[in-house]
Amino acid sequence: MSLSNYEEPIILDSILEDDLYIALCTAAPTDASTGATIVEVADAGAYAREAIGAADWDAAVAGSKTTGNAITFTTATGAWGTVTHFAILDSAVHGAGNVIMWGALTGSKVITTGDAFRFPAGQLTVTLD
Repeated sequence: MSLSNYEEPIILDSILEDDLYIALCTAAPTDASTGATIVEVADAGAYAREAIGAADWDAAVAGSKTTGNAITFTTATGAWGTVTHFAILDSAVHGAGNVIMWGALTGSKVITTGDAFRFPAGQLTVTLD
């Protein structure tokens, strides 16, 4: 069964209207992952999940929703490793919460001291189909 083009944006807007948090991952999550089981950047080097709220997203269109604002993480004060994936969770606490959705980056990114990982406006898109 598939959702209709009418319903997809309604569901995306509903899911992403709450305050959620983006985690950076160094390995792929799965659909069964939780905030405790994702392989997230270590809770060190000034890493913290970044808040993302309804105001950060454009309205959903045709089954996809894109950030209208840049999402910028705190500047790393130590090595975070190679970020390959991200997860959107319902908790700001490292190692806690429920994974709402997850995805792969278009290219991995090594984060070292002084780097600030960033999703530019319009570059993070989630889809429902």
